[in-house]
Amino acid sequence: MSLKVSIRDGESQESLLKRFQRMVQTEGVLREARAHEYFVSRGDAERIKAKKSARRRKRQEGMSSRPRQY
Repeated sequence: MSLKVSIRDGESQESLLKRFQRMVQTEGVLREARAHEYFVSRGDAERIKAKKSARRRKRQEGMSSRPRQY
């Protein structure tokens, strides 16, 4: 996965940098790099996934049971 950004006519370096950062964000380069930062076995990945799912479910239950404030 390689990203290439070339400067456009009349474009400032700041806007070039912003455009590059936006491309990195949308392509998910940093997310993928963090995911491959260290080896995670299949069993560990399943445990992490289950924990995240349980936290997400618990948060959703908490949000739905609270009365809305207007």
